[in-house]
Amino acid sequence: MNKIKKIYSETDHRMRGIFFASMTALLWGFLPIALKIAVEEVNPVTVSWIRFVVAFLVLFLIFVIRSPKSLSIIKNPPWLLIIASVGLALNYVAYIAGVKLTSPSNAQVIIQVAPIFLALIGLVVFKEKISTVQGAGLVLAVMGFTFFYGDQLAGFLGPQSDYNSGTLLVVFSAMSWVVYATIQKKLVQKYPPQSLNIVIYGFPALLLAPFVDYSGLAQLSFSFWLLMIFLGLNTLAAYGALAEAFKYIEVNKVGIIITLNPIITIISMHVLEYFKVSWIQPESISYYGLIGALLIISGAILAVRSKGKSEFKELEEQQLQVIPKSKPV
Repeated sequence: MNKIKKIYSETDHRMRGIFFASMTALLWGFLPIALKIAVEEVNPVTVSWIRFVVAFLVLFLIFVIRSPKSLSIIKNPPWLLIIASVGLALNYVAYIAGVKLTSPSNAQVIIQVAPIFLALIGLVVFKEKISTVQGAGLVLAVMGFTFFYGDQLAGFLGPQSDYNSGTLLVVFSAMSWVVYATIQKKLVQKYPPQSLNIVIYGFPALLLAPFVDYSGLAQLSFSFWLLMIFLGLNTLAAYGALAEAFKYIEVNKVGIIITLNPIITIISMHVLEYFKVSWIQPESISYYGLIGALLIISGAILAVRSKGKSEFKELEEQQLQVIPKSKPV
């Protein structure tokens, strides 16, 4: 019975991890569209700073009200956490700059270098085990990324130089994110996830503050400020969910789930195109690109497939066999 309870607990943890990772994927799927709009008025450093400041202030207030002791990590943060914070700050600025030079969907496809590489980090650094089915999922995800990337590259409408520069910036952003995520995975085993995030948001805000265009912020309209606040809240929710996901499931599973980002972005862009919005340039995707998208989704499903289900079934059957059957009255 104790073993069944243990498996129930492990299943519950796995489902929580999948939920939090999926929440991150959903929020990040909408993010580049909002960033593309924001970066037309505000430079990448300033947008990144606003995101960190809003996320920090909201989380700080939550801690002040509910758990003041959690703020003690600010006084003496682990040195690895500082490195992770710098990695995330570089990720933010480079990614937004890449979105500005390319497009939301292109940037989302290219940034998938990060979770795929993160999955490999999980295998090599953290010695995480991967089943045959999960390995096949990883292969499918890589294939899907290749097809999808090729389709988007062929349909890019801007200058080639802009695309190349934007691509390099997004790749750099991806590598910076891998540094952050690898350290976060290590630290979350020792510290509460949200306690880590208060430093993850606060330190980059201080780091970027000298380079912010404050005069430009003063001229923003009310609706644009609402967009900036949304970006900050998106940061708070997405990285809060990501930290929780790292707590419950392996790095490679988190990495594969968040490869769903491009699919969410493409669908959202098609919806905006259907309603003929004028404030963002429409995008297109061919059947070749759709094949890549389906491969990414299939790979993600296979990668997060539980291999403990059959074990649970066997234990359940064993327990049922020792329970005496009731006689009919």
